[in-house]
Amino acid sequence: MFNYTIRRLLFTVPTLLLISFIIFLLLDLAPNDPTGNLPMTITPEVREKIRISLGLGEPIHIRYLLWLQQFFVNEPLNLIEEWWGIQIGDAENRLRVQSWATRSPVVDLVVERMPQTLWVVGMSYVVGILIALPIGIISAYKHYSWFDQIGTFVSMVGFSIPTFLTGTVLIVLFSVLIDSSSPFWLPSIYDTTHRVTDWSSFVVQVKQMAMPVMVLALFNAAQLSRFMRASMLDNLSQDYVRTARAKGMKERVVLLVHVLRNSLIPVVTVIALGVPQVFGGAIITEQIFKVNGLGQLLIIGVQGADIPLVQTLTFIFAVLIVLFNLIADLIYGILDPRIRYD
Repeated sequence: MFNYTIRRLLFTVPTLLLISFIIFLLLDLAPNDPTGNLPMTITPEVREKIRISLGLGEPIHIRYLLWLQQFFVNEPLNLIEEWWGIQIGDAENRLRVQSWATRSPVVDLVVERMPQTLWVVGMSYVVGILIALPIGIISAYKHYSWFDQIGTFVSMVGFSIPTFLTGTVLIVLFSVLIDSSSPFWLPSIYDTTHRVTDWSSFVVQVKQMAMPVMVLALFNAAQLSRFMRASMLDNLSQDYVRTARAKGMKERVVLLVHVLRNSLIPVVTVIALGVPQVFGGAIITEQIFKVNGLGQLLIIGVQGADIPLVQTLTFIFAVLIVLFNLIADLIYGILDPRIRYD
């Protein structure tokens, strides 16, 4: 498996280079203008000077190669110097990928917003998995029972209703209709400046995370539970299950050891490949609850035609897709001993 991992990592290099070039080319050809939000009183000559100062006067291949150097060479060197204190080269004259709007390094903006996204989006995905797997297992084992019917109904509702509607309904229920003095009241706006220092501040953090986490967890659990149920039903009818039962194995062992392990193989793909989609799909939820995460940062970049910011965030999402695709393939070998990579 180690050799397979090395081969896959080497193969991802040209893949990510191709993806980065496509992203760079699409955003460069898009009908956007970084000077479009400037006042109309600015003359065309000044606008052209601003565009040249942003580097738009160079040919596209020169700008792409410069971006590659900044993102793949300069930014990693800067992170090494900040984390380990190792001085490599001339740090003062090292060019970094800068946002056109804020004139600050894009990677610093991403690192600043990442904790908010991980707190809300990451926690919601974990909660969604913890809810979906037991529901899918029980629904498959007791298919067509009242539990299965209720689980199917809730899954269909959770997957069909968009997150912006679910978020709005929760805000009305827990922030508007309930008095703020009630212990069940939840804040509708996420305070990104809040810091957890003691138990009371931790309770405040949990309360402000509750609604956005519930919205995303319901949406994720609705899809994953159906995949889990379908995979369990497919394996429950296999010959090895009847053989295990005929040998006198306990039903719990048959279900949780034999059937569950084989059923998780296709579900792992959905879970692994769903992680990058959750980061991208949380844009709407972050807007509703005013979470200053990566989703809101991407919206700001698109609205302001901040191409370096949008390029970097989009490429990070692409890296997550390739990375979690590799993780899913490696987990296959752990769950299914028939799969050999060497």
